[in-house]
Amino acid sequence: MTLVRSDRRSSGAYDLVSAEAWDEIIELSYDADLVAGALEALARSTAHWTLVSSVSVYASNAEPDADEDAILVEPTDLDGYAHAKVAAERATAEAVGDRLLIARPGLIAGPGDRSDRFSYWVSRLAAAPEEAVLVPNAQDRYVQFIDVRDLAGWLISAGLRGLTGIYNAVGSEYELSTVLLAAARVAGHTGELIAAEDEWLTAHRVNCWAGPRSLPLWLPRTDSAFARRSRSRFVAAGGTERTLQDTLEDVLADERARGLDRER
Repeated sequence: MTLVRSDRRSSGAYDLVSAEAWDEIIELSYDADLVAGALEALARSTAHWTLVSSVSVYASNAEPDADEDAILVEPTDLDGYAHAKVAAERATAEAVGDRLLIARPGLIAGPGDRSDRFSYWVSRLAAAPEEAVLVPNAQDRYVQFIDVRDLAGWLISAGLRGLTGIYNAVGSEYELSTVLLAAARVAGHTGELIAAEDEWLTAHRVNCWAGPRSLPLWLPRTDSAFARRSRSRFVAAGGTERTLQDTLEDVLADERARGLDRER
């Protein structure tokens, strides 16, 4: 294996690799300049191109089991994550054509994740094993994630097979209550889970999903279908997933190694 390290914003970013013929490119960026630069330098010399996009590209989060043909947002503001992802998809499709695989994961989880979006609950419950822990009201709420190891394995396999098209690379749909209770079991938590209503959380300046003062995995009920995307095309293309418990156990082991009391 040869590692070529380069600043993708520099004028000669691809000088050391642009003359090669490549079997596969996997693009993770959605920055318009980075996407365009890579396409200009490498699209013509690559047999297969994979773009990792996101289920955030969809215009609606109110349609359970919506598939890859659902309407996308119109990319009018490239400072917005979803807009930039759609723009990246369109630019790549124009440059690469029928050699393109677009993978649209949702929440990506697993050991090593620093975002705290999935790992928060099992580590929070492990840090207070006998204490009461605040959770959002889980009724009519869902969780859909893919372990990063399963996603990476599928991306590599898909590239080797020359798979093309668009796929929601997502895991199974779980009820939020199922995930919270599984996290409690893995963490050895025996305290009470105290459910708070949305209005109370909002009044106390608690935010949804991610970022400061947030409760991860908590989404407005109007956006509940964000975590209920169709994965049938992904499964038919060889997509697999490890169990919820396996991911939670590995995530907790990683969290313990980094310190349950670390700043988040």
